Parts: sequence; C-alpha cells; structure tokens
Amino acid sequence: MAVPPAPDYASAGHPPNIRVWDRRDRADPWVSPACTGWTAKGAGVLVAVASSFSGGSSEDLLKRFGAISGLEGVRYWSVTEGGWRTLITHATALDGPDGRPRNDFTVAEMKSGSDLYFAQSDNRASGDVVYRIQVKQAGPSRLVIAIENVTPVRRFLIPFFEPGDLQSVHYLERKGLGVWSYYGLAWAGENVPVLRMPEASYANRALALYRHFPGSPEPEPPH
Repeated sequence: MAVPPAPDYASAGHPPNIRVWDRRDRADPWVSPACTGWTAKGAGVLVAVASSFSGGSSEDLLKRFGAISGLEGVRYWSVTEGGWRTLITHATALDGPDGRPRNDFTVAEMKSGSDLYFAQSDNRASGDVVYRIQVKQAGPSRLVIAIENVTPVRRFLIPFFEPGDLQSVHYLERKGLGVWSYYGLAWAGENVPVLRMPEASYANRALALYRHFPGSPEPEPPH
C-alpha cells in the first residue's frame, strides 16, 4: 500500500482490525485507491481487514489461495441467525470461465499472473458463481491477489450481484522472520436494496476468508 492503511495492522497473535464503509445510502460514489485497479464505485459496502500473522513462505501462501477446494466448508458467524454457519458450500477450480471442474491451481499457475477461474456456491446464493482470480504480484516478500465475480449472483432467481459487483484484493507483505502483514479490501455493490444485508454480515464474511487464507484459527463467537 502506498499510504498508511485504514485501519492499521493488528499485531500478530491479535484479532484483525476491521473497518466498514457503507455507500448504500449516499449519492456520492466511493473512489477506490489507485493501487486496487478498480473503477469508481457507487452504492455498496467496502470492508477492510488489516492484521499480522505468522506464516511460511510466499509459495506456501500462494498454495493456500490456489487450493480452491479448501474453501468448501469455510464458516462465518451469522448475525441474523446468531451462530456459526457454513459460508461456502461448494468450490472447485475451472479450466476456463465456461470450463469444467479441475484440480486446484498449482503455485506455478498462480505465479504466472494469468486469469484463473473457479466456481463457488455460498449459503445465500442459488447455484454456482464463477470468479476470476489473478496474482498481480508474486515475490518472496510481497503478494497481491485480486478476485472478482464474472457471473451474476442470484438469490430467489433475482440477480443480487451483477458481474464485477463482488471484488476483493489481498495484500500480503513479509515484515520479519515468519511474520506477514495482511490488508484485504472487499467490495460489494448492491443492486437490489430489498435484499441488502447488514454491515456486520459483510464484515463477518470478509473475516471468514481472512481466517482461511493465512490459516488463522477460528475465534470465539461474539458475545
């Protein structure tokens, strides 16, 4: 990141810091930082997660991001149901945007910087959604990984999110021996206000993916 992050990084061994910006009820668009590569955003919700964690090599981390099948079963804390729920019910790598299921992506494929595709179903969507994942930077001390949906997310047969409405970018930097910083931005642009989720739901979903990729333990449920 070119400027100090907001929020700042939490220390290793501590819960991540998180901030939510809600643009669903404002006329002015949220202007994305240049480092994301995103276009201007309108109504929607942006979640930032900042933390530090103990991890292995950059290749170890790339392997986790490329292990799409491991997303299946990721859990999050549901604020509407007051308990842990499975967030991702099915996940598989694809051999193209309209392709067939395949094995997880290799580290070499991730390092190539090519557009890679995977299908994923979550507990609020109807059927699989195709996502594109691309490694923007892959050095021994810095990783930048971008993900976005390329097919609509439907709920009750209604397009809840159009292609490109769900975008995330993950920045990982080595800070010392075995210690990495993580800063993740997740954007959700809502098109159907009647189906909108509370801010806490977006935050908890972003936290679930943060816990998965660096391999952090699942925290105690909120009180």
